[in-house]
Amino acid sequence: MDVDLPPEDDPRRVEVRRWLEEHPSPSGRVLSEAGYVVPHWPEPWGMDAEPELQLIIDDELRRAGVRRPINPIGIGHCGPVILLHGNDEQKKRYLPPMLAGEDIWCQLFSEPGAGSDLANLSTRALRDGDVYIVNGQKIWTSLAEIAKYGILTARTETDVAKHRGISYFIIDMHAEGVEVRPIKNMQGGERGDLFCEVFFTDVRVPTANLIGEENLGWGMAKLTLANERVSLSKGGLIWGNGPTVSDLVDLVKKNGGVDHPVLRQRLVDAFVEGEILRYHHLRQISAAVNKKPGPDASLRKALSDPHGQRVFGLAKDMLGAKGMLAKESMDPEWEEWVTGFLFSPALTVGGGTSQVLRNIIAERILGLPHDIDVETGKTWSETKGGLAVG
Repeated sequence: MDVDLPPEDDPRRVEVRRWLEEHPSPSGRVLSEAGYVVPHWPEPWGMDAEPELQLIIDDELRRAGVRRPINPIGIGHCGPVILLHGNDEQKKRYLPPMLAGEDIWCQLFSEPGAGSDLANLSTRALRDGDVYIVNGQKIWTSLAEIAKYGILTARTETDVAKHRGISYFIIDMHAEGVEVRPIKNMQGGERGDLFCEVFFTDVRVPTANLIGEENLGWGMAKLTLANERVSLSKGGLIWGNGPTVSDLVDLVKKNGGVDHPVLRQRLVDAFVEGEILRYHHLRQISAAVNKKPGPDASLRKALSDPHGQRVFGLAKDMLGAKGMLAKESMDPEWEEWVTGFLFSPALTVGGGTSQVLRNIIAERILGLPHDIDVETGKTWSETKGGLAVG
């Protein structure tokens, strides 16, 4: 595709710029009601925007210094499933505050015994009249301690194929019986609590919170994972968020450049790699956003995560001994790079490990044969719940 953005006098650009002039500091609600939070979604949530208009909107928001609401799991993972499979009442109730960033969401998928083998989950949801009684445990749940709602996968049937016995629910994170325990990581502080384990003890979930049909939640879970890999592979180095390598280059230039020849060459290499990924993302936008997410999302994430680790490592090396200072003593300009370095080992694990992503790329993009489990004689995807094929 042509990656050059439309000119300054393009009517679509003029219209977006005029709206931003009339709304210089829009709230999340105002921005979402205008369709600018998810412009590729259908009306009334978005604008049915084609890829080029999406790029124009992104460019004009960036120019005006306007940021979309921060609700990455809600908007990026959960929202698309509610949009496609939720009923009208669920859409009207949950989507507006989600898109406005007023209700934070989390994703309750992984369990201690069900990570890559997600279909092996053991959390149960038993029907009891007009409610489901949920018992079980989830782990590695980002934002659970601040989320108002979550998307939950739970087993509702045991005497069928495991992929057909899973249902997909909206759950109130403040319901009785829901316990959230933060998991500290090496970032520490308030950002160290972003991963959590969640326990469910006789949690009563209304049947109205079931999305789609009972026992047919596996397809929606796979759609969520595909959307997750789209949202985790955008421009920012931390799963689509945070700084970019261009931000690091600008910061280095602002501070007088870098004299060390090896660090300078590493910075050039990282910038070139970042530009390649940016052009690749532009080339794939149509397939990634306007169509059902497919294996290309896994390819972008598999490329973006190691890039993020390299850039954060480079920033840390550029700081030298200063990079070991506590956050309170850190130069504010470099703080996000140091905390990003501490978080960066998680990039190639969260949202699908690099090994799982490579299986998807090998099988669904390159057309290579499926891996065979030597003990069972079955393909990897048959043994591990189908995640290897997306």
